[in-house]
Amino acid sequence: MTTHLTLNNGIAMPSLGFGVFQTPPEETVDAVTTALETGYRHIDTAAAYGNEREVGEGIRRSGLKRDDVFIETKVWISDYGYDQTLHAFDKSVGKLGVDTIDLFILHQALPSRFDLTVGAYRALEQLLSDGRVRAIGVSNFMLDHLARLATETSVVPAVNQIEVHPYFQQRAVQEADAEAAILTQAWSPIGGITAYRQNGPSVFDDPTIAAIAAAHGKTPAQVMLRWHVQEGRSAIPKSVRPERIRENFDVFDFELGAEDLAAIDGLDTEVRRGPDPADITLETFGRDIPEA
Repeated sequence: MTTHLTLNNGIAMPSLGFGVFQTPPEETVDAVTTALETGYRHIDTAAAYGNEREVGEGIRRSGLKRDDVFIETKVWISDYGYDQTLHAFDKSVGKLGVDTIDLFILHQALPSRFDLTVGAYRALEQLLSDGRVRAIGVSNFMLDHLARLATETSVVPAVNQIEVHPYFQQRAVQEADAEAAILTQAWSPIGGITAYRQNGPSVFDDPTIAAIAAAHGKTPAQVMLRWHVQEGRSAIPKSVRPERIRENFDVFDFELGAEDLAAIDGLDTEVRRGPDPADITLETFGRDIPEA
């Protein structure tokens, strides 16, 4: 089973990335170092996470060559607009301590100011043309956002990072991504948000997943990550606990059967657990992204 996926511009990306959403800066360096020691070669961060600097430090401490680590980061909505997004790139590379970014994506669709979103994406296209990023993409883009972006820009996004886990699968968005040759990348891939949001049961306690895990001698988290890998998605699990970081990477030595995959597919509740992309506005979610 391949551990890499090929993006629509031919770039190879590790299928399993290590995420640092909500990881405090003081814990990020050690978490990233542990992940890279474990075998991860794809780190996913964002300007809005406030830990790009620590991600860069963790990569440097690993001793790995820059070309051996796939770095993905995101532009926050406060920095949308053509010139602002070009500057957002400068801020991100400055904090990360690198010259280029492997995958640079827009963090939200910002439907209430989609003119700024288009300007931001055109800046990504320019950075791609200039060779400063290797691939560009989007995050939390729904069907109407993808359709509108396609009419106003030239480069098809390489990736659309959206909420995907067994209880919320966004099949229509995944299908639209596939039709456009956009890779679906799952945030909250093991349903972590289902464990602490007060709007439904936790996927970790699901009896179907528990039974499949027991049958394969694996954990529920490993089964869910394997489900993503086998269905062709990129997945971005996160943890600060070394044992969990290692557990989440140990998913390439077993195979789920067709019945296993179908059973997990059948768990979709179609209930979003994270923020609704339609609700993201500058007024409610805008925040200043510090300079490098």
